[in-house]
Amino acid sequence: MAQSRWATALLRSSLRLVEFGSRSPGSGVRGLASLSVGGAGERTRVEEGAGWRARAGVVGGGVAAVTGFLSLLQLQQPVVSRSEGVQQIQAPAATEPVVVSKDTPRSLSADTVAHLVADLRAVCDEDRVVIDVEERELHAKPWNTYHSVDAIPDIVVHPKSQEEVVAIVKACAKYKVPVIPFAGGTSLEGHTMTPYKGVSVNMNSMKKVKELHLEDMDVVVEPGIGWIELNQYLKPYGLFFPLDPGPGATIGGMCATRCSGSMAVRYGTMRDNVISLKAVVANGDVVKTAARARKSAAGYDLTRLLIGSEGTLGVITEVTLRLQKIPEATVVAMCNFKSVGDAAAVAIATMHSGIQVSRVELLDEVMMKAINMANDKNYPEEPTLMFELIGTEAYTLEQTSRVKKIVEDHNGSDFVFANGEMEKEEIWKIRKEAFWSTFVLRPDCEALVTDVCVPLSRLAECISVTKTRLLASSLPSTLLAHAGDGNFHAIILFDPQNKKEVEEALELSSEMVHASLSMEGTCTGEHGIGVGKMKYLEKELGPEAMTMMGSIKGALDPNNLMNPGKIIPEKFCY
Repeated sequence: MAQSRWATALLRSSLRLVEFGSRSPGSGVRGLASLSVGGAGERTRVEEGAGWRARAGVVGGGVAAVTGFLSLLQLQQPVVSRSEGVQQIQAPAATEPVVVSKDTPRSLSADTVAHLVADLRAVCDEDRVVIDVEERELHAKPWNTYHSVDAIPDIVVHPKSQEEVVAIVKACAKYKVPVIPFAGGTSLEGHTMTPYKGVSVNMNSMKKVKELHLEDMDVVVEPGIGWIELNQYLKPYGLFFPLDPGPGATIGGMCATRCSGSMAVRYGTMRDNVISLKAVVANGDVVKTAARARKSAAGYDLTRLLIGSEGTLGVITEVTLRLQKIPEATVVAMCNFKSVGDAAAVAIATMHSGIQVSRVELLDEVMMKAINMANDKNYPEEPTLMFELIGTEAYTLEQTSRVKKIVEDHNGSDFVFANGEMEKEEIWKIRKEAFWSTFVLRPDCEALVTDVCVPLSRLAECISVTKTRLLASSLPSTLLAHAGDGNFHAIILFDPQNKKEVEEALELSSEMVHASLSMEGTCTGEHGIGVGKMKYLEKELGPEAMTMMGSIKGALDPNNLMNPGKIIPEKFCY
């Protein structure tokens, strides 16, 4: 609302000043109570028609500043626990008048909007039901998505409780209006976009830690809390939640997209770390998917059904998560190779060796060049592997020696490692800033960010095929991978106003997906389907699986109101 929009505008202004372009990705800015941004980088003048290498501007300081800023955004929000008695966050106020949009297809009538707004404000108070165009536009497109916006939501509503979510869903069902859950806004495939308009349900005011069970090593949270916030809360107890997607991601959104992150190689994905859920389904019922026991053979696995459903089956209102002990010791190591294929081969060999790594990250030579430019560093501009090993001090040092031997056997070079806190942070900062660093290669652009995942045995081959195609393109791109589990990403920079560049970026993404599918892989390892990858799902799973998913969707959401237009083409549902 008012402060949220101010926060978003301030961050956008900062991004423009450091030459990230008018549509640069961002994350985690909505629903913030306050924030501030430091100085801005200088603008870079480039001759008209200059190539992307010539246009790679001097924006390193800005990249580092914004990256650090984003990593701290969620840390500025307190969390709430019944056991701790922390004060609950109050949603900021707003008093905008009702404005009915006529700028997009399928607009609701003025009478319908007025009646729905009245019903919602009876539940959520006037200041948490927003019709302001600016606020609606902010909820129409996630920062990190390359998809174009065809419609904006009619209304944005900010519930504070599960009971309010129930009332919102029932009100939308009454008027046959779509319901689109929204939280961090960091998704990449357009999951929170509103192609059929409707009500965007912003869950950022529901961010309490409801229960913490230390002996059971689990926690019950509301969906709006971010994983960074949660780990800040858990740290004094010696516990942490191991999944680590981008800054700004919330637990509810992470469940909805079945995300993972860099530590999935050791701890698994979201489906492995959620014990149970509560969700409000299309008819307003609250469904509890499982008990709090660590395992159960009771009934259908509704927890896994909702994880990855992207809001198409219900609105998640509560999540019970498995926790892990903070490791006694960690070591971070880094080494270089002559090709991404060689680097991927070492990642595979490391996994086959039985070494218990918690992260294996691969960055290609273009990414390393961008990191150097953005941060004024001089790392070797070669394909680079980064490892993290955890355990006791003696164990981590022993395993580091084993990793070094594997690297040497595969003609790797420049192997370095660190076990001091400052040194580890300096090395790991490379990976944390990789995405934002990419934009120094072409500051006046958008990014198409896509991911695939293949069986580990096909990783080197799939990365090599993709890399060859990316190098042949006129568009600058970088490649990085969670190499320990076969998942890799491409970041392709393009001018959204240049039709040929848009087509080329989409073609590169499509070729990467088809290469993965040809190697028994998937069209997405962790980003999800959303609107962007619906077209690949039938080829990956077959029409029979699509029909089954469509039957589930049709049974649970017969009016197609829950985040319509995502995951499953309507021909399989209705």
